[in-house]
Amino acid sequence: MNKEEMTNIRNEVKSKLAESGYSLTDVVEQMNKNRDEDHKTTTQNISNKLSRGTIKYSEIKEIADIIGYKIKWVKEAE
Repeated sequence: MNKEEMTNIRNEVKSKLAESGYSLTDVVEQMNKNRDEDHKTTTQNISNKLSRGTIKYSEIKEIADIIGYKIKWVKEAE
């Protein structure tokens, strides 16, 4: 994944958070409610993953679910 793709993912997630009225801190608090003590995360950790492009797909799905979105795969026209 190149730097532009990482920036696009980060910006897309931040845009959807803003549109939904959530902050990253709000979302991380919700994420941690569903996790046991050994698997809790921090706002800084998620922010760093978004910046580096290393966030897991499962984490993106979890964020989308919390803010009321579903990820939909659409086949591109050939």
